[in-house]
Amino acid sequence: MRKKKWADPYIAEHTEFAVQIPNEYKGRWKQLLQTDSLHVEIGMGKGDYLHHMAVANPDTGWIGIEKDHSAAAVALRKLVESTDYDGRNERIIVGDAEQITDWFGAGEIDVIHLNYSDPWPKTYTHKRRLSSKRFLERYRLLLSADGCIRMKTDNKGLFEDSVLYFLENGFTFTEFSVDYRRNPHPEDAITEYENRFMELGQPIYQLCAKRQEAVHETAE
Repeated sequence: MRKKKWADPYIAEHTEFAVQIPNEYKGRWKQLLQTDSLHVEIGMGKGDYLHHMAVANPDTGWIGIEKDHSAAAVALRKLVESTDYDGRNERIIVGDAEQITDWFGAGEIDVIHLNYSDPWPKTYTHKRRLSSKRFLERYRLLLSADGCIRMKTDNKGLFEDSVLYFLENGFTFTEFSVDYRRNPHPEDAITEYENRFMELGQPIYQLCAKRQEAVHETAE
């Protein structure tokens, strides 16, 4: 995304929604957002999904993480200028998800969302993928007992590789689709970005993964 000169000043100005020092809320996000359920979207881009879902689910806490300051500022502006709700259950962290274990406590997150993440297609960049082993190890620490990771992508290669990443790292699937939008999912917001692919007939790949031990405990 083209760099926006106004981005950093805008982020610094709106501390009511853009959390400047997320470490301070580690283990206390639910208290801050006054909720019993916490969703975190990693790589939120311009924030369409995060904002739509926060508005539609006011009793759930929503936190978006984005390392691109310009994209994060666009998302923040949508929140600041929103006229449909007060934003009490939505926050934004401008930073690299590499630090996610510094920001959240063990078992604090109920759902992690990975929506249309960068596929990092070259082999030597695969370790940067948000679904790679090193990130899954961190997510495992942060997920609640019944927590899950929800992933959507238009990239077949990323999806196929991610399926292996999940299976190799102790996760199992409770949802799995290679054409997610074939049937309507009114509870799941469709962003402008996603709609573009749907209009082109591009399938959307989707999964929901839980730790294997959590699924076994539920079954028992």
